[in-house]
Amino acid sequence: TGMTALKSDRFKGYLFAILATLSFSIGGYVFSKAAMNEISQVQLTGPVGQLVVFIFYWFLVAFVLNLAWSAFRGNLAQLMRLSRRQYGILILLGIMEVLTNTSFYLSLQIIPDPSVTSFLGNLYPVILTLMGVTLLKERFTWLESVGVFLALTGAFVISYTGETSLQKMFIPGTLVVLINAILASSTSVIGKINVRQLTPEIIVLNGTFWLLISASILMLTLDVPFHLPVAALSNIAAGAFLGPFLGVLMIYYSFKFIEASRSSIVQSTKGIVVMGGVWIYFGTLPLKHQIIGGLLTVAGVLIMTLAKAVQQKSA
Repeated sequence: TGMTALKSDRFKGYLFAILATLSFSIGGYVFSKAAMNEISQVQLTGPVGQLVVFIFYWFLVAFVLNLAWSAFRGNLAQLMRLSRRQYGILILLGIMEVLTNTSFYLSLQIIPDPSVTSFLGNLYPVILTLMGVTLLKERFTWLESVGVFLALTGAFVISYTGETSLQKMFIPGTLVVLINAILASSTSVIGKINVRQLTPEIIVLNGTFWLLISASILMLTLDVPFHLPVAALSNIAAGAFLGPFLGVLMIYYSFKFIEASRSSIVQSTKGIVVMGGVWIYFGTLPLKHQIIGGLLTVAGVLIMTLAKAVQQKSA
């Protein structure tokens, strides 16, 4: 019956959303941080060289996996049929992806605990919502503003050091996370306006391609050695498979079965999943006030997402 089909579709959608959240949290935050820690012990090139070599191998794996998948799905032929405007959009999205991902991995490198980075990353939906209201003239409900307020309060609690001078008021890396959230939101807005003509696989492949190219150029210009410890490579391989490949695909597959807003509800719990993963893998937890702030950001994003889902239902 139609009802049973709808239920099984919804179940599939939520299942993909849960798998995406697990993939992203463990791959994008835990394995990547583990690889960075290993690289920092052997690389003699300083933090910049360490970040560049990490991004190079991370997106080499992601690009090869996405290229193989796109070829398998027969999406590469679409690249030949794109208009000049679409190529322009892909280049613009590619540049935005390079800036967004570089700022993300830089924040992951600076902040010792990946759970803190993940909780602060909840600034992204806040900024995306505010951009949607101002640029795309989307409606904004009072319930969403409650969510925005909670998420911002949580982010302040996490990053506040107790110092009074502006330089020392927030933990190192806070500004990088904020810049990352602004860049990620801008990328999403550009994507939202132009994505209709391009398949998800092409967009993901495009992003990994530009990241690999820019990291390769930096590797050569900065003369960063290519050799890495095996442990770092295995963490990169596992993490890049889970994060920028499997995680991204799972999100798009969840969109096929449930609305994006429902999928986002599941994804908004990412901070808690990352915290669990970090505790299992590294045996560390954030400070008590950071956990409280983190839960506030998760609650805020959850309220914002639910408010959007309700609003779309009544529309």
